Amino acid sequence: MDFDFSDDQEQLRDAVRKWVDKGYDFDRRRAIVAAGGFDRAAYGEMAELGLTGLYVSEDHGGMGMGPTEAMVTMEELGRGIVLEPLTQTLICSATLQTHAPAALQAAWLPRMAAGEAIVVLAQQERGARYQLNRCAAQASESNGAWTVRGTKSVVAIGDQADAFVVPATVNGQIALFLVERSANGVSTQAYGTQDGSRAAEVVMNKAPAQLITLNGLSALEEAVDIGIACTCAEAVGVMDKTLAITVDYMNTRKQFGVNIASFQALRHRVADMKMQLELGRSMSYYASLKLHAPADERRGALARAKYQLGVSMRFIGQQAVQLHGGIAVTDEYIVSHYFKKLTQLDMSFGDTLHQLGEVSARMQDTAGVFA
Repeated sequence: MDFDFSDDQEQLRDAVRKWVDKGYDFDRRRAIVAAGGFDRAAYGEMAELGLTGLYVSEDHGGMGMGPTEAMVTMEELGRGIVLEPLTQTLICSATLQTHAPAALQAAWLPRMAAGEAIVVLAQQERGARYQLNRCAAQASESNGAWTVRGTKSVVAIGDQADAFVVPATVNGQIALFLVERSANGVSTQAYGTQDGSRAAEVVMNKAPAQLITLNGLSALEEAVDIGIACTCAEAVGVMDKTLAITVDYMNTRKQFGVNIASFQALRHRVADMKMQLELGRSMSYYASLKLHAPADERRGALARAKYQLGVSMRFIGQQAVQLHGGIAVTDEYIVSHYFKKLTQLDMSFGDTLHQLGEVSARMQDTAGVFA
C-alpha cells in the first residue's frame, strides 16, 4: 500500500503549516483564550485557505476533498493547538452533504464552505456516557413542521455557532435535525473548557427544526466516526509538536554541567515517546482510510484507532511533563497547554476506556477459549 501523499496534499499541508506558524502563534492563542476561547477572525482565515470547505462539493462552493486531506489539515492544526473547531465543520458539512435534502444543502453548505456560517454537532447528553443510541431529546411534527425539545451538553462553541446538528427521538428511533441558534426556544450557557476553548449547554424548548434524516442513528455514527478520525489526526500533530518541544528543551537544559539530553535513561524515555507517536500516527492513517468502509467495519476500526491514540496521548503528555519538570505545569510555558489539549482530545468522542469497551464488544465472536 502506498502511504506517500500526493503533491496536492503536500501543498495543502504546507499552506496550513505556514498559516499556523505565522498567523497563529502562541501569543495569539493566549489572547484568544483570554477573550473566551474562540475567534471568528481566525476561523475566517481558515475559510480563506479553503479548510472549511474541504468536505463540501465543488457544486456548493467547496473543495470536494476527502478524509486524507482532512487528516493532513488536522495534523497541522494540532501542531498549533488551534482552538477554532474545524473538526465540527468537517463533521457537519459531511453529514449535510450525505444525508440532508437538497434544499437544506443549498441553504447551508455554500455558507459553511465560505466560513459565513458555523454548524456544530450537538449530540452529547448528561448520563449518555458516549452511547450514541441513548437520546433523551424528543422531536415532534405538526402540520409538516418539526420542533425539538431537549438539552445537549458540551457543545463546541455552542453560544457562537449559527446552527446545530441535533439527534432527537421520533417514535422510538433517532432522527437528525438542524436547529438554528437564533430560533425561538433555543438558549445557551457557555463556559470555558480545559484546553482553553469554549463550549455550552444548549437547551431547546419546542425549537423549530429542519429534518436532515429519519435514519438518524446510522448518520450520527458516521458523523462521530468522522470526528474520531479528525481527533486522531489532530492528536498526532499535538504529540509531534510536544515531542519536538521536549527534545529541544533537553538539548538546552543543563544538569551537572551537561545537557540532560546526554543522559541515557532520559534518551530511552524519549525513544519510547517516539514509538508511541508513530503507533498513533499509523492508527490515525488507519482511521482515515477506513471512513469509507462498511458501517460495522468502520465503527470497529475507528474504535481501535481512538483507543491507541488515547494510550499514546496519555504516555507522551505525561512523559513530556516528567522530562521538563515543574515548568511543564505552569501556564506560562507552552507544554502545559499541549498537555491539556491531549487530555481533552482523549475525552472527545469517547475516552480510552469507552473505546476499549467498543473494541472488546466487537471481539465476542473470536475471543475466549476454543475447544
